[in-house]
Amino acid sequence: MLTSDEIIHLFQTRARSQYGFEAVTQLQHALQCAQLAEQAGEADETIVAALLHDLGHLIAAEKQGQRDDMQARDDLHQNIALPFLRGVLPDATLEPIRLHVDAKRYLCGAEQSYWATLSPASKRSLELQGGAYSHDELATFMAQPFAEEALRLRRYDDLAKVPNKSTPDLAHYEKKMLTVLL
Repeated sequence: MLTSDEIIHLFQTRARSQYGFEAVTQLQHALQCAQLAEQAGEADETIVAALLHDLGHLIAAEKQGQRDDMQARDDLHQNIALPFLRGVLPDATLEPIRLHVDAKRYLCGAEQSYWATLSPASKRSLELQGGAYSHDELATFMAQPFAEEALRLRRYDDLAKVPNKSTPDLAHYEKKMLTVLL
């Protein structure tokens, strides 16, 4: 399990690199996503999920000793962080993290216009992640606990790619994380 200090250390040491093919760093993306959740009035558990949703990329980079750019395969980042966070954070934080990739697949299957809103990098990663959900998969996704939170997180994720956007700093969201730790 990761401690809160270790999570912050990962952000400080690994999140300064570019976020895949987006025009922001991984840290900027995480802070913007958390800010959007906070501005929407989300519970602290969802705000922390927004901050940590891509932590798996940072853990993979730490384990590999290299930057985790978008590759020609899906790194399953939504699952990588979970064993490190289980027992530290509640399901209300973990499940939206686990489901945020599936939420993109859901939205592409449920809303015809959603695909057009995705960045080119998100479109590329969607194909690696299995593409849009079928009709049957849509119902299965929505039957899961925290599916609604994951859909909202996904929309924040999609919007959190604005270069040089002003956000609260990491310390601001670290305080929120400390309030939801188990």
